[in-house]
Amino acid sequence: MTDTIAHEGFISLQGIGKSYRLADQHLQILKDVSLTIEVGESCAILGASGSGKSTLLNILGLLDLPDSGEYRFAGHDIFRASPDQLAAIRNRKIGFVFQSFNLLPRLSALDNVALPLSYRGVARRESLQRAMHILDQVGLAERAEHRPADLSGGQRQRVAIARALVGQPSVILADEPTGNLDSHTAQDIMELLLSLNRERHVTLIIVTHDPHIARRLQRQIRVHNGVVQEACPA
Repeated sequence: MTDTIAHEGFISLQGIGKSYRLADQHLQILKDVSLTIEVGESCAILGASGSGKSTLLNILGLLDLPDSGEYRFAGHDIFRASPDQLAAIRNRKIGFVFQSFNLLPRLSALDNVALPLSYRGVARRESLQRAMHILDQVGLAERAEHRPADLSGGQRQRVAIARALVGQPSVILADEPTGNLDSHTAQDIMELLLSLNRERHVTLIIVTHDPHIARRLQRQIRVHNGVVQEACPA
């Protein structure tokens, strides 16, 4: 097991620390994390519940800011960016896929996928055209007008992936994307994510408890008691 080589990359964390205060306790969640991820790599983030892996994912996705260290994302100094700049980077550069799908129940699959484009100010007609194209690519064009409640778990996850892709992100961050799926559907979702990584060179970062999923990715990054180390693939 070796520490990640620290140098300037597409994603570069140097000496990152993060803590929270709970009642009278000071909880150190991440400790002196240095991590570099290049364009087009696929990485698994592994660790027990409470290890800090979700906090790491939130920091990578600009949903949370560290307390200390340096973070550069695609050339941007994250500590110097304004909240509006961070929101713009998230919207244009990062696609999120969550275990619970996070789809809006009153919207159709098509409108759920088009939503990130509306935040950019893209005209509705163009947003819907692009959303339909992505739904077709993930095999759900015929379910475009269905609401999430009328879709299976695997179909909802495909909608979530389509939503993550519609803005043509540089990075997909997936938090246990197969956790609520049966084994066959989970296999299909992993094949879809890995094909996006191979064919589009989208950087793929997946939080997972499953060592079988982790072994399919190029790198395995383990989080234990707030310390991040890279493991040699098994």
